[in-house]
Amino acid sequence: MTIKDVARYCGVSVSTVSRVLNNHPDVSKQVRARVQEAIATLHYVPNKSARDLVAAPMNAIGVVIRGSGNPFFTPIINAMDEEADKHDCTLISELISDRDNEISAAAEFVRSKRLKGIIFLGGRFDYTQDEIASIGVPFVCCTFDNQFGDLDESSFSSVSIDDAAEALKATEFLLEHGHRKIAILLDSVDSNSVGALRYSGYCAALKDAGVPVDCDLVVQTGGFSMSSAYDETLALLGRRPDVSAIFSISDSMAVAAMKAISDLGRRVPEDVSVIAIDGIESSLYTVPTLTTLCQPQQTFGKTAVQVLMGVLNDGAQNEHLRLETTLRVGGTVGSR
Repeated sequence: MTIKDVARYCGVSVSTVSRVLNNHPDVSKQVRARVQEAIATLHYVPNKSARDLVAAPMNAIGVVIRGSGNPFFTPIINAMDEEADKHDCTLISELISDRDNEISAAAEFVRSKRLKGIIFLGGRFDYTQDEIASIGVPFVCCTFDNQFGDLDESSFSSVSIDDAAEALKATEFLLEHGHRKIAILLDSVDSNSVGALRYSGYCAALKDAGVPVDCDLVVQTGGFSMSSAYDETLALLGRRPDVSAIFSISDSMAVAAMKAISDLGRRVPEDVSVIAIDGIESSLYTVPTLTTLCQPQQTFGKTAVQVLMGVLNDGAQNEHLRLETTLRVGGTVGSR
């Protein structure tokens, strides 16, 4: 009995079974239960440990996932897994924290697992040429690019949205509904990260509409935690009750902001409108449903694998693809 037999029995990929055995969080409850049931039914006993099962596959690529608790990543990983299977390739995942260096992790990952290529899912926006020399295999940045680094575009691939352009769209949507006192909820304006890019789009939209940027409405949380977003929204509305709308750079921060608004006895969208960027599943179930620009999560995963396999198997050149969001009009934006 092998791991392939378990995967075949429950209709999933080998890498999915491996992630269940490794207790990785990026597997749905339903799939995890199906795999665990198959393991019990087949009396499968892992050889030594789950990590040994993926120690040296002959045809493997890796994905380094920065910030493993991010619910935005789960559909992307699942799509990567399915696409890798279509190419008869095993996808192996490596979870790291927000504090870890994904370049160092990837270099060790490549060596220990003999990987053909790497996908970075989430990461810094400022890689240097010296840093990536340690990786030694083709790689794709998925959901982000390298706008603040010095990489030659021919040395890597990326699949992402245009963060500044999509933030401009979100802010314009609020402006079109008559809002002028628009706050932005973000990690930092100068962190060489997604926050800086989306802040630039926010500022551009306000400038185009002739609305000055009010620094008091730029709410920097220092990270992406919901608790920080909640606390900072309370503080914002306490000092600036004239705020009529909030643009959050992520759905999860927007959900926290909505709770803060409610806890202050105010209503969404009657008193304060909220819009975000992401499209995570849980934001469908807020009351009211969050208005957000949905990123193409499954397309991200599928395309990242396709691009990497093209470079590895077909001699394709590295490329940089920009995908667009889709506006999901919920119930959190009202007119002024």
